[in-house]
This record gives sequence, structure tokens and C-alpha cells, in this order.
Amino acid sequence: MAPNPAPPTLCKVRVRFAKRGRLRFGSHRDVARAFERAVRRAGLPVARSHGFSPHPRLSWVGAAPTGTASEAEYLEIGLTRPVAPEQLVADLDAALPDGLDVLSAVEAVPGGPGLAELIDASHWRIQLPQVEPAELAAAVAAFLDTETVIVQRTTKNGPRPVDVRAAVVSAEVKTVQVQPSAAGGDHVLGRTAHAAGPACAIMTAVVRQTTPAVRPDDVLGALLAVAGLRPPVPAMAVRLAQGLLDDRGRLADPFDAGG
Repeated sequence: MAPNPAPPTLCKVRVRFAKRGRLRFGSHRDVARAFERAVRRAGLPVARSHGFSPHPRLSWVGAAPTGTASEAEYLEIGLTRPVAPEQLVADLDAALPDGLDVLSAVEAVPGGPGLAELIDASHWRIQLPQVEPAELAAAVAAFLDTETVIVQRTTKNGPRPVDVRAAVVSAEVKTVQVQPSAAGGDHVLGRTAHAAGPACAIMTAVVRQTTPAVRPDDVLGALLAVAGLRPPVPAMAVRLAQGLLDDRGRLADPFDAGG
């Protein structure tokens, strides 16, 4: 018998949440700790590990990099008794800080595919203030016309080469009108305090979740490598969706897969 035996996990609920505003600067560990505290405040019957230091059974998939916002983050919560997904959404969202917003939840079907099996790509939106749309479009075209684009990612173990081109399925450029935000927010529609002109170049891209994962800053590094594009101010990246990539380059919603 393990020390401090805990009730078994009887069911699992999958949760979609957003990371917005200042919370985009939180690390994955910061987000995980916020959820660990929130499930306790909400009084959810969360299953816990056995042993001398039990921890809540929360499983994460494809966490967004630090500094990026997201409208499609996912985790799976093990429960010791069933809870209606709608109630779990309401209770958990109320216990989380502003900027971590629970959007929806579904109960996992026993014996169905794991959550990680339902996600293999992301849809990103990268806003580049003070960059001309034509300049960005030329850089993206040059990138897509290149077979391989290697960037060096700095890690604690030294530089690591990453093939960005192999991971990017598609990319396109749009132009939007942007009004400066006095609050400095980063709403998914693109308003940002960086905006200094009436137009802003927007890049959207579907990116496979490779190992190592290709991040928005890797994509920008690739545009610098192939076209010399260097944004004068930091870009704003928002993950719009995650899911399984089909043969048309579209993402299937993980919650539509029946568990």
C-alpha cells in the first residue's frame, strides 16, 4: 500500500482555456501552479497522486511559449467523481486570475484517444507593428519558396538547430487597421499598444508540433534569415487553435473527436 493512499481517478475532463493580457508572460510552470491553486479553491474533486507529496492529476498538452498569448490551451483533469463540464468551467474560471480564462470542457470518453493524439499542429497569428504588409508578404513568399530554413535556438545546453520550414504547413499575410490600446492589451483581434500607424502587417501560419516545437520567434528568425526582415518593435503572437492536421491543411477541433 502506497503512503497516503488517494481515491482513484474515476473520470477525466478536458479543458480549453485562454492565456491573455499580462498572463502571456507567465511560464508554463506559472500557469500550472495557478491551475493547481484554482482547483483547490474551486473545491473540485481532483484525483491526486500517491506517495508522500501528492499532487493533483493535471495533464498538459503543447503549452504555449512564454511571451505568447493563446485562445486554445488544453489540459486534462482527473476526477474522483463526475462533475458536469459546464459546472467545472464556471467554478474553475471563477477561481483563476484574470487572463487565464476557461472557455469550455468535455468529458473524456473511456478508451478513446488520448488528448495528445488529437493535437499535432497549431494555428498562429503573428502581428508585426511598424512593418509594411508588402515587406512581410515578400519575406513570407521567400520563406515558402525555400526548401529548408535552419535557425539556431539558444538553449541551456547551447545552440540547437531547428528546421523551421519543415514545420510550417502554410502561411499568409493580411493587413488590418489597428488602434493603439491605452491599456496595452493584446486582444486576439490584434489591438496592441505597439501600434503606431493606421495599418499593421499580420502573418498567420499553421505549424506542425515537431520536436523541438517550432515557436513564433523561430518563424521570425527564419524570415530574418531568408529575407532580412527585422521588426523594429516586438511582435505579438497569439495561438488561435490547436488540433489534428488534415490533408487540406485544416485543424480538427480536439473536442469534436468524441473524447
